[in-house]
Amino acid sequence: MRYLFFLFLIVSCSKSLEERCFITGDEKCFTSNEEPKAFTVKDILENKPDYLEIVNLKNFRSFKKDSLEGRDIRNTSEKDEKFFLDQKTLFADFDEKFFGQFHYSFKQIEGNVKYALGKNGLGYWLLEIKNDKPSAYFLGLSFSHYYFNNLQRNPIVKDGFFQIEGSLVKIASNFALREKEFSALEDGKLFKIRLEDLKKDADNDGYTDVFEKCFGLNSNDKDTDGDGINDFEDHNPLFKSEKNKFTSLYENLVNQPLGGIRENLDKMDYFIMPFESDCDYFQAINLEAKVLIFPEAKEKQPYYVRVTDVFNGGYSKIKKDSKNPNMFYINESGMMDYSAEYKNGKWIIKNIGGTNI
Repeated sequence: MRYLFFLFLIVSCSKSLEERCFITGDEKCFTSNEEPKAFTVKDILENKPDYLEIVNLKNFRSFKKDSLEGRDIRNTSEKDEKFFLDQKTLFADFDEKFFGQFHYSFKQIEGNVKYALGKNGLGYWLLEIKNDKPSAYFLGLSFSHYYFNNLQRNPIVKDGFFQIEGSLVKIASNFALREKEFSALEDGKLFKIRLEDLKKDADNDGYTDVFEKCFGLNSNDKDTDGDGINDFEDHNPLFKSEKNKFTSLYENLVNQPLGGIRENLDKMDYFIMPFESDCDYFQAINLEAKVLIFPEAKEKQPYYVRVTDVFNGGYSKIKKDSKNPNMFYINESGMMDYSAEYKNGKWIIKNIGGTNI
């Protein structure tokens, strides 16, 4: 009897689908943002990946010197344009293979293998082109904790290791202005990872173990959500997709800005959009691009997601129109509002500006 009562408490305390997906009363579309936690060296080292080795260097470029010199390279529009053109020329072969999914640096050629460091919205990657075939290996090192120097004294791949010099850093952001700055916690580090650890893929699904651990996928099961689709091929690998009225609404909204890259989406394996949502309808979306959807509560997110600013916008819960049962409103990223009318089995979506619905 005690056991049944305990189960009742769990069910009764959880939010209903209505609460998870629809705005009620005076509830705001988005909760107010909080200043991110400032991590210490102890915090970073206690949570560092097991596969990462950190070597203390005697001779090194400081974070301050490196970051200031890096800014000087692009401190005018003319310099910035030249830098962009030089990078485009130097990494043309990587851009051809990866379809512009990354920013590139530190090109290295070893026989029939080319390497580069890649960075996108999810983090840092070791990029490889071997026998004309591209591969990307996620590092799992948060740019909130780890800074890589703009100038490297040695190749980034050596003796079976990925290696890169830099510093441990913390975020010192102007949160009100959405500007992010970093300051050094400890300079003079060499970060080393065995290539075999970076490339390990226990379930052979196409995503490495490092990537899957960072983003909450099951590294021992190639189909995390059990929908019959390999995680690497699944456009929503953390949740089973469904087709219904409100899932279709979210899909229409999120697909809108993909127009410029739509023709190459099927080749862009590492263009992945992360979102936070507890709404069942949003979690069930199936887009043209890949998504990763995480709980809104930070404590329920994987550590890497929790400490790294991977989210670039999002969509609110749905607000019902009090007079028209077929009219609804959604806010995008706390700035843009949309009206959505369900008519003849289709959604008619209009941008109605930033009116704080």
